[in-house]
Formats: sequence, C-alpha cells, structure tokens
Amino acid sequence: MSNHQGALSIARTPDKTPDWVLPAPNGDVPVRDPGRRGAHRTAPQQERAYLVGVDQGTHDGGMTAEESLLELGQLVRTAGGRVVGSSAQHRRHVDPATYVGSGKVEEIVAERKESDYSLVVFDDALSPTQQFNLEKALGVKVLDRSALILDIFASRARTREASLQVELAQHEYLMPRLRGQWEHLDRLDGAIGSRGPGETQLETDRRLIGARIVRLKKQIKQVQQQRALQRNRRQRQGLPVVALVGYTNAGKSSLMRALSGADVLAVDAVFATLDPVTRRVGSGEAEAFLLTDTVGFMQKLPTQLLSAFRATLEELQTADLLLHVIDGTSHAVEAQQRTVEATLAELGLTDTPTLSVVNKIDGLELDGRTVEREEDLAALVALNPLGIDGEVLYTSATTGLGVDALRRRLLYEFFGATSAAAMGASAMAAEEARGA
Repeated sequence: MSNHQGALSIARTPDKTPDWVLPAPNGDVPVRDPGRRGAHRTAPQQERAYLVGVDQGTHDGGMTAEESLLELGQLVRTAGGRVVGSSAQHRRHVDPATYVGSGKVEEIVAERKESDYSLVVFDDALSPTQQFNLEKALGVKVLDRSALILDIFASRARTREASLQVELAQHEYLMPRLRGQWEHLDRLDGAIGSRGPGETQLETDRRLIGARIVRLKKQIKQVQQQRALQRNRRQRQGLPVVALVGYTNAGKSSLMRALSGADVLAVDAVFATLDPVTRRVGSGEAEAFLLTDTVGFMQKLPTQLLSAFRATLEELQTADLLLHVIDGTSHAVEAQQRTVEATLAELGLTDTPTLSVVNKIDGLELDGRTVEREEDLAALVALNPLGIDGEVLYTSATTGLGVDALRRRLLYEFFGATSAAAMGASAMAAEEARGA
C-alpha cells in the first residue's frame, strides 16, 4: 500500500504518546495510592516488566521490531504491569536453547541492576525448553507474548462461553510445559522418595489436564450448537447480517454503539470484547439489518486461542458483509490491515464481501486542522491517505462524524436507494428535533 499525495495533506495529531511507549526505565506514570497518605496497601505489587524482541529482518509487510515491542508494552500495561525497559536483537535465526543466545542473556541479566525488573516478556512464542532455560538463567519469571495475551483474555472473560474458550486455550498452552514444572524433582537424581513421586505427579497432571481439555471441548461444542440455533433463528427473520472485523482497539464496539444505539461496552483497551454481540440497525419504516461485533484480531495471536475461539468466530461465517474497521490513528496501520486480512483468510472468509471503514478520524489532521466537518469526509475519500484498495468510508464513532453516511451506505447495500434515503431523512429529522 502506498500513500497517495494530492492537494490535501494528512497528518496524525501530535502527540498523544501513551505512557507505555519505550524505552521507559524512568518514563512510567507512578501508581497513585488509592487510599489516604500512609494507608496500608493491600494490592499486589505491580510487576516490573523488561521486554525482549528479535528482529529477523523478514517483516513481509508486518510490524517492525520496534512497532511490535511498542504493542507488547501496551499488552503489559493492559495486564497490569509496568514496562521498565526493553531490548531488541538483530539475528537471522533464533537460538534453540534460549531464543536470543547466551551473550544476549548475559546482557539481560546485567540490565536487572539498572531496571530492577521482576518479569521478562518475550515478543514471540517460546518453546517450553527455551522458557525453562531462560527462567533458570535470569532468575525471574519469563513469559512470551502468547502467555501474556492468554492472561489478558482470562481477565476479560465475563461469560461462560468466553471462560470456556479461554480455559481451553490456557490448558493447551500449558500441557507441553508441564515437564519444566517438575524439573526440580528430576535433578534429585534418584534420591530416596523423589524419582517415583516426581514422575507420578507429572503424569497425574498430564492426565488431569488432558481430561479437562476433553470436557472443555465437549462443552464448547454445545456452545457451538447453541450459537448455530441462534443463527438459524436470525436467518429465518430474513435480515442481512453485517459483521464488524478489525484489529483490536480499532473502535469496533464504539462504532456498533454509534450505528445501532445499543448500550454495548466500548472502552479504549485491547480485547475489550470477547463475546459476539448482535444488534438490529434500522428504525421506523426503514429496512433493517443485523450488526454483529466479535473479538478483535492481533498479530502473533496464540494458535491455541484462535482454535479455542472458533465457536465465537463462526459468527462471521454467515455474514453477508464484513465491515473492516481500521484505526486511522495507528502508526502501524498497514501492518494491522495485513494482519486482519491474513486472519480472515485463515478463517476461510476471503470470498465474503468486505467494506473498509477508517475510524477515529477525529484524531487526524487535514491541512493542519482537526478533521471535524462533513465536507472533510469527501476530502478524505478523494485523498485516500492510507492507499486502501476499493471503497473506503471514514468515521469517528466518538463524535458521530460519518456515522449516518455509513449507516445509509449499509442500507443501500441491501435495500437500494429508497431505503437509504428514508433512513437519511429520518436521521435529519431527529437531528432537527434535538436542535429545537
């Protein structure tokens, strides 16, 4: 994708730099004591995380190592941690024993004196052996991106369906790592009462987790059947279905709230929505369609998570149109688009019609001023600053700019010009009534 140049220019508004931007040895906002001065704190101490990434020089249109570490920092903050430092290594092939090699491990050990980290987070998936070796060498807990994302999903799960799917992913992630949990017993080298119980406990854990995985899969299958029944009921209503897809925190839930008026959770946070939410869009005599929101995507998602959330993502299979919501303020917008497109391909949805919507345009500048007027929408369409192929619409779910135009475009997709015009007239009447 290449940016198109024209008479107009576009720039992101300065500088809303989040406090997790790296490097951050001294740049984090201190945690305020929720109680009065001198009050006893009962909350657990905040984890101090040191981030490690490897740049293998093969981005293939994805995020750079620096962008990926910035995103990892956001994930750490979401999980409740504090970023105290980061390091990126350039190497063509990862080390099979420690991922980064012994020299880099020594550097990370030395860094602890400066940053006093209590946790090291790697930006890629670690093998069980790599994780065990790193924890042994570093002397602190080591997580990879997969474990961090699973932890965030677990904290976000509010319904039985989400909890089942997250627990399944966690158990499938844990299973190959059980050996390291009992490594201390193996090192006793046959001491009396050690070897047998150690092996017995390991096998017991494997059996218990294996049995739990089987039960979870059965329960999730029941969830799939219930979801299928709900989809069949909706299909009998004859209403077309529009599904919101996009990178996490692109504003999908906010856009659903703006389009449908539904009271759905919409917060500035990654993976805020785990469960599918469906609402009817349309009012009065105008035609209507169903709008569905589901979990957002992200680069390097754990394979266990995508597999476990198949029941949720199946909601996308029956969509008549996918609405790809793009965060126009992201500094890695092209990489995020490619991640979404790759995930949709993995889910077998490349043949489903897709309409792109650039959201958060109130965070953009057009010719040196903030985008805030209706005429700015036409200018953005003409400029196509992100170089997106095909039709593109522009919205701000928070200010409402472009939302009515998007709603009319969706109605036109299924019902033609008459219904879209009726909805437009209804929206104008409502606006005049509010003004009066």
